[in-house]
Amino acid sequence: MHIPPNWGTFGILIVSFLVFWFIFSRTFFRPFLDLLTKREQRFKDLSERTEQLIKEAKAAQEEREQRIDAVRREAYGNREAQRRQAEAEASAMLESAKADARATLERAQARIEDELRMAEQQLDEMGKNLATELAQRVLGRPLNGVPH
Repeated sequence: MHIPPNWGTFGILIVSFLVFWFIFSRTFFRPFLDLLTKREQRFKDLSERTEQLIKEAKAAQEEREQRIDAVRREAYGNREAQRRQAEAEASAMLESAKADARATLERAQARIEDELRMAEQQLDEMGKNLATELAQRVLGRPLNGVPH
């Protein structure tokens, strides 16, 4: 059995399909596709912005590390300069203390030598006096020219 095509119904179906296609494309398909396109563009923009922010963060991190290194180098230089200055001051103080000690030692030695000479003179005089007195006692008379 063969059913002949009904060209009128077929034409109505084609026309109604095209009308519905036009209506649905205007109300549903285009806005939906536009929404998907905008969404894809936003994701693309966000991805580019994220990459840019990551690059900026890396650059900022490198700059911060360079600044920290510069500050460390400066602090190390300052510390070394202060250490050298402290060593120089300590050396100068040590030399000054040594010079003071030498001067004090020399004064003490000079005073001791003076006292030693005076003691030797006193001992010499006491020895002479004792010898004279002993000689006078042994002889039982005063010695000539020596007062008693």
